[in-house]
Parts: sequence; C-alpha cells; structure tokens
Amino acid sequence: MTERREAETEGASCRVFTFKDPRSPQESLSVCIPEVLDPQYGMYVWPSAVVLAQYVWFHREQLRGRAVLELGAGVSLPGVVAARCGADVILSDDANKPACLENCRRSCAANGLQDVSVRGLSWGEVSPDLLLLPRRDVVLGSDVFYDPEDFEDVLVTFVCLLRKNPEAQFWTTYQVRSADWSMEALLHRWGLSCVPVPLADFDADQSELAGSALPGSHSIQMMIVSRRTAD
Repeated sequence: MTERREAETEGASCRVFTFKDPRSPQESLSVCIPEVLDPQYGMYVWPSAVVLAQYVWFHREQLRGRAVLELGAGVSLPGVVAARCGADVILSDDANKPACLENCRRSCAANGLQDVSVRGLSWGEVSPDLLLLPRRDVVLGSDVFYDPEDFEDVLVTFVCLLRKNPEAQFWTTYQVRSADWSMEALLHRWGLSCVPVPLADFDADQSELAGSALPGSHSIQMMIVSRRTAD
C-alpha cells in the first residue's frame, strides 16, 4: 500500500510516498518527489509511475545490487525507489529537455542519493551516450508508451541495451488510452516478447495506488519486455 502526503521543498512541492509491506509490517520506505507546475509531462507524478514504483518495492530484494536504468524518468519515482532499495541506478530523460534532467537531479537531492547518475538519452537515437552506458540488468519506464509515434523509438533504445546484457528486462507501466494501440508488430520486428503482470500480483490493484487526480477513469497496465527466445 502507498500513502501520500504533501510537504514543501525549496522551489517545488514535494509529494511524499510511503511504501509498506503487509507481509512485513516493520518494513516501510518513504521517498520525497518534488513536483513543478510545468506544461512538460515529466515534471510531476503520473499514476503509472506509482504502479511501477510499487512493483519495484515489491521486488526490492531482487533489485538489491542490480544495475538499473530508468528511461523517461521525469520526476524519477520508480528509479528513486530502486536506488533507495539498494540498486545501482542511472536516471535518464530526453537530452533536449534540460528541465526534466534537472528534475531528476532534484529528486535525487531530495532523497539523499549522491551516487545516482543522470544522463540525457533521446529515445531511438543510437548516440554515444547510449552506446557507452554500462551494462544494465533492469530498465524501468512508466508511461513511456504514451504516444504511438514513440513506441518503436523506445523499443529500439531497449534493444541497444540488450547488446551488453541479452538477459535484461524492461519493466514498464502504461495507462491505456486507446484500444486500437498495439505493439505486437513492433515486438515481433525487434525480436522481443512481452508478458503482462496483473496488478493484484504486487498489491497495486487499489484505487489510492493507481488512481490520479486527473478527471476520468484510468486503466494502468504492467508488463515485462525481454528478448524473445526460440520456442
């Protein structure tokens, strides 16, 4: 379960998320995520980020000591949770959006994370920064599948990371916005497979966890993308 409360930090409103484990009542984790009122989507927490952060928290033992990259991190809630749980984390966002990269750094500072690197990575661009990234075990991405025009670029970025670690997994959540959108053809083209993860499997099927202050109803999906293996 995740509880939210508001706090204030210099220059931004800080939303505090407290993750708890009903299986181990003595365990909890609170993180502070600064939000800035800005038209750029990556400057505040979206419901998909909360669901992915819950999945990270649920699998914290698996992530301890592992190498993690968050794509399109924005306010970096999932990446911050991963780092607080002991993962070796790199946060990334569009190289052409310095304000989003600064927000990644702001989230790190708010949570005392001095060893988390922030990189500018533009999806679909096979840049030196992407090629020089160290081996990653897990890639995180919340709502990176927002615009169908970006779908292939996101997958191409993940495929590049698979060159250094073919066993890497892409943990991603997204908000269903159209029943007509599908990645099946793109997954096949790039030799990837996708496994959906029911929210109930990691205690994320609660309205206060996956909900949003935005009007309308929301449907959040979780999936794990990996290299397709031969049948």
